[in-house]
Amino acid sequence: MFRLPFLNKKQKQKIATIDNVPEHIAIIMDGNGRWAKKRGLPRLAGHKQGMDNIRTIVRTANKYGVKILTLYAFSTENWKRPKSEVDYILKLPKEFIHIYLPELIEENVQIKTIGAFDLLPAHTQEAVEEAKKRTEKNDGLILNIALNYGSRYEMVQAIKQITKDVQSDQLNLEELNEQVISNYLYTKDLLDPDLVIRTSGEQRLSNFLLWQVAYAEFWFTDVYWPDFNENVFEKALSDYQNRKRRFGGLSNNKSKQE
Repeated sequence: MFRLPFLNKKQKQKIATIDNVPEHIAIIMDGNGRWAKKRGLPRLAGHKQGMDNIRTIVRTANKYGVKILTLYAFSTENWKRPKSEVDYILKLPKEFIHIYLPELIEENVQIKTIGAFDLLPAHTQEAVEEAKKRTEKNDGLILNIALNYGSRYEMVQAIKQITKDVQSDQLNLEELNEQVISNYLYTKDLLDPDLVIRTSGEQRLSNFLLWQVAYAEFWFTDVYWPDFNENVFEKALSDYQNRKRRFGGLSNNKSKQE
């Protein structure tokens, strides 16, 4: 049974109530390099530790009944980093899957991805495709990994496809609305995030799910991603439960979302 040492009794009771847990949590995993530098280690060591920490957070999310966990693993802007660092980061999915896939299967986790997947190296694509195939029948937590993802690129691609469909009479321009646009995004089969977490003290979205987080709650922490443990995650969940989500109205009922 989970213990929540940093929360009082009332908070523990609230966090145990499944209705109060966000269905979709999106995390910007930031601070791997600074975590390593603080310890006199190379940046790559920080990325390795950050990868290993995913296991802990997936298990915690799963135990609390979170339905979708989206992790910002590699952005379209990350290609600007030194080639050696990029090459290492893009080898981590294969290593993660090799080590942790059996446990993810046992935990009933289903792996999905969003992003320009076909532009990733072949070895990254092959490893992730294998993991997606081996977990496709699982119906528990969806571990949604944002790989080579950029929200502006996503929206540009959606606009291009919408334009093509209108020109070919597959889509009536008068029928275009927010829901139709959402159906052209990578996340068309997923709920929008309820909670966005960013680690390492930065307070920006960095081109992450700009359309999808229009009504999400935000939670920032100075903790670097490799140190983002169960206790910190539980604090985020507890704080979320004290938020009043009105979706532009006077009620927290999602049916009234504007």
